[in-house]
Amino acid sequence: HRKDLPGRPDIVLPKFRTVIFVHGCFWHCHRCKYGSVVPATRAEFWAAKRGGNVARDRRHAAALRRMGWRVIVLWECEVRTDAAAETKLRRLRIGH
Repeated sequence: HRKDLPGRPDIVLPKFRTVIFVHGCFWHCHRCKYGSVVPATRAEFWAAKRGGNVARDRRHAAALRRMGWRVIVLWECEVRTDAAAETKLRRLRIGH
């Protein structure tokens, strides 16, 4: 983690000016079955909390792009297995 970068990215690849965030689908409102779950209790509270996360994610990504960083988001559902993670990373072709 680099504390000096907006959002404290999970992975920083300075050589490629690339940062990677690994987002939990529920917490960051991904458009998948895990991210679209509506909690049975305190639904309004959780909607506001999760919406705030999404807004903050957008602000951080925009700030990083203005600073010249490439921003990649890996979603929990995309990297649940080693094989899925490897496939996703190969598609990104970081460094090529």
